[in-house]
Amino acid sequence: MGSLAHIVRVLAHRDFRYLWLAQSFSVVGDFVALVALSLYVIQRTGHPTDLGIVLAAQSLPLAAFLLIGGVWADRLPRHRVMVATDLVRFTLHALLAALVFAGVARIWHLVAIEAVFGSAEAFFRPAATGLLPQTVPEPEIQRASALTGLSENVAEFAGPALATALVLGLGAGWAFALDAATFLLSAAFLWRVRPRRRALARAPDEALVREPGEAPERGPSGWAGVWSELREGAREVRSRAWVWGTLASFCVALFTGLATWYVLGPAIAREQYGGVGVYGLVSAAFGVGTIAGSLLGSGWRPRHPMRAAMLAILVWPAADVLYGAGVTLGAVVPAILLAGAGVALFNVWWETALAERIPPDKLSRVSAYDWMVSIGLLPLGYALAGPLAQALGSVEVLIAGSLLALLALAAGLLPRETRMLERLERPALAPGAGAMGTSIPHRP
Repeated sequence: MGSLAHIVRVLAHRDFRYLWLAQSFSVVGDFVALVALSLYVIQRTGHPTDLGIVLAAQSLPLAAFLLIGGVWADRLPRHRVMVATDLVRFTLHALLAALVFAGVARIWHLVAIEAVFGSAEAFFRPAATGLLPQTVPEPEIQRASALTGLSENVAEFAGPALATALVLGLGAGWAFALDAATFLLSAAFLWRVRPRRRALARAPDEALVREPGEAPERGPSGWAGVWSELREGAREVRSRAWVWGTLASFCVALFTGLATWYVLGPAIAREQYGGVGVYGLVSAAFGVGTIAGSLLGSGWRPRHPMRAAMLAILVWPAADVLYGAGVTLGAVVPAILLAGAGVALFNVWWETALAERIPPDKLSRVSAYDWMVSIGLLPLGYALAGPLAQALGSVEVLIAGSLLALLALAAGLLPRETRMLERLERPALAPGAGAMGTSIPHRP
């Protein structure tokens, strides 16, 4: 099992340290903004449908542009792609903060701003996934993933708590202003990253991959080249049942479970527990659980990582059922803590498996498929949650959605390859590659 001292040793690597600092600041802002949006819209209009429209406006372009973002993250220096998207997102949420401060913000303003925000994020996420393994030696990928997950999980605790305090205290404008500032800090740190080339020998049943730092043989340029590269990424996904099976299960689970949580969670807090602030409290408790899960996952290498990951994630929708049913917080909070730990463990094992087994020059594209398939139905879920709640009741919709999510995630264990995938004891470096590879000022 991993200790905090064991995990933080990976910060000795300069480039990972800058990447970690960048993501630590920006992810705090992300969670502040997410909860602030939910509380602000519910306070302003009182209608979950309005919140669903705003969240759908962000997630729809995110899903639509992820594949293109993955291609460009495999073509361009990944850290430079992340800097550009940070600056775009800083501008957008600075504008949103100004509108809220001026008292002129309308729902359509939020919809427009979050739509562009989601488009920028579609280029950031695949680049971030591909960049992390370029900042540490191959044997330390899991430790780096765990520390990144730990910082995200601290943010998942601190962000909702801070957002709740800001929105209910000083006002939502301060929450969006804080988020905007974190993007500037992130861009400043990412500018200093100098990623290495990766030359990684695959698992015994996989071929040696091409060195991604060299110009790959991509075939035609322009849009023909883009489609060719997208097909390459799709082949990597289709060839691994443990990848496509997991993505399919998450597509359904996020559609039915996550969408209803974000859209109906604040309203249910008011209906079942007497105040919208309980939503922030429970979200913060989830973050505490993810911190514990990341610490646990840093050194825990189960023999069958994907089997363990899919079992761990099952706690999340089960805990949401308890919340929706209005069970006493004395039972809901511990369940949410366990759910957070399960999600963190899943993330560590899933991201490590991808980083170790996907060819480095295709990792961002596979990550893009990961995000696109997983959240492909999420915008529809956001849009439907409010109207369904008006027709059937918020509690009923959240509970039904969470139970469907539980079934979908359990079905993710059906592929034998998912259950039997074995851990790699120590990824082998390709001949001639040093422990850290060669640090270069541009991506592979």
